[in-house]
Amino acid sequence: MSMRGFLSELQKGLKSPVYLLYAGDPFLLKEALFSVKRTIPETELDFLYSLFDAESLEMPIGRIMDILYEVPFFGAGRRRVAAIDNCQRLSDEGLSAIRHYASKPSPDSVLLLLYQTEKGRLKKSAKEALHAARPIPLDIREQEIPLWVKEKASSMGLVLTASAVDYLLGVMGPDVGLLSSEIEKLWHTGRQRLDKPDIEALIKGSGGYDAFDLTKALMAKDAGRVFEIYSSLRDTVVPQDLLGAINWQYTKTPPPDIRTLDRVFEILNETDIRLKSSGSYYPLEDMLFKLLRV
Repeated sequence: MSMRGFLSELQKGLKSPVYLLYAGDPFLLKEALFSVKRTIPETELDFLYSLFDAESLEMPIGRIMDILYEVPFFGAGRRRVAAIDNCQRLSDEGLSAIRHYASKPSPDSVLLLLYQTEKGRLKKSAKEALHAARPIPLDIREQEIPLWVKEKASSMGLVLTASAVDYLLGVMGPDVGLLSSEIEKLWHTGRQRLDKPDIEALIKGSGGYDAFDLTKALMAKDAGRVFEIYSSLRDTVVPQDLLGAINWQYTKTPPPDIRTLDRVFEILNETDIRLKSSGSYYPLEDMLFKLLRV
């Protein structure tokens, strides 16, 4: 089960009393939470929805339990929703309280536990501590991302052709948070249907280049064109986003021999680590030099 599975569960009314939603990408956890909030009328949110953060030192675990057991007086036929974000940070006291609640849950409430994992895997200790909750992994597999993009756009009343989806993934990479943001920008254009040329014109803008052009130049070992394109993109693209797009394209159009491919991904992985720790453009520029020499 993934995000699509959770949305299907949501349409059925979240029948289980306690859910453990987990993902390596925090965007997907927030997306699931927003999906739940959208099912509650705005006038009833204050009465039927509560959000807490396990990272807060002042998180009132006792108060959360009280809220879950309260009978909602507003929204007849609706259940109260309490959500705890960052459950990977729960204290022993918090875990104990949740275990106790799950053994005798309220029929009038739903408890959502949002857990950010490392590499998308739930720790054994978390599985054991929260075994009474229904676990739902939200991470989207790489092969599912094109369908997710199309469905995300469709949910906003926007039709993207297959070539438009391929192009969007090529220039943005597989980061669903970034893709979601870009789809929202496309929605604001007021167009109902977009093909590749439409998106290409919107994304390239005045610079005339995108991540596709940069990757093609890298694969062609054209150093002059690589740095011409990079200079055009540098001030408009976040380094991490550009790295993700280059990584995606090398995955889809890999070099002809396995040794070269291994070296390419070694360089990309090394750059990812350096970008997260340095906060500068230098690791990306160094990566371009290295990829040209592979």
